[in-house]
Amino acid sequence: PLFEPGELKSWSFYRAGIAEFMATFLFLYITILTVMGVKKSPTMCASVGIQGIAWAFGGMIFALVYCTAGISGGHINPAVTFGLLLARKLSLTRAIFYIIMQCLGAICGAGVVKGFEGSQSYEVLGGGANVVNSGYTKGDGLGAEIVGTFVLVYTVFSATDAKRNARDSHVPILAPLPIGFAVFLVHLATIPITGTGINPARSLGAAIIFNREHAWDDMWIFWVGPFIGAALAAMYQQIVIRAIPFKSRA
Repeated sequence: PLFEPGELKSWSFYRAGIAEFMATFLFLYITILTVMGVKKSPTMCASVGIQGIAWAFGGMIFALVYCTAGISGGHINPAVTFGLLLARKLSLTRAIFYIIMQCLGAICGAGVVKGFEGSQSYEVLGGGANVVNSGYTKGDGLGAEIVGTFVLVYTVFSATDAKRNARDSHVPILAPLPIGFAVFLVHLATIPITGTGINPARSLGAAIIFNREHAWDDMWIFWVGPFIGAALAAMYQQIVIRAIPFKSRA
């Protein structure tokens, strides 16, 4: 059902929200701190570089999805939550609660990084905020976010498909691994374009703590793009992969 008022009386509902908060907090802390380290280095060769940033994002998603999947499903991303909502994998009540907790966790995670780096250094280094980089249009940035989020959410659907797991039970598939790897690959491709959002909470948290006009100018891209990408992935999964409309006619 779309609304589950009974969930509000359950401890497991709030426990799941706390898990989403903590996971997104840790996600922003590690990843933004990695970005700060790269920005601070005199050259890319003196730091982990773009590949290291991509590994930080992908690796943290792998670890955090593994840790929280049994509690909240391990979304750590409003776009993933939105896609699963459209696929009727969770109620609207839980989806809204998850998104709020994810955004709060992201803000706190970025805030801790700013505390470590100091306000002046944090602002000079860009705060890990997502912006459309020079040489690209806002349309380019929006397209990159749509396609990147589609890759992520499609991977989430495929990795967590109960029927697929049952059919391929002889194959030792660890669901967090392909999800983390998808995040890693998308970052490799789109860091030069937008710094890679594909996670509205990550973009919002960094922008609120950085709080500079140019970070807010492009903020709509990092919400609209991921939500469109997630919706397209949900449609593709339900209509093409699972063929649900055709099964109901049969």
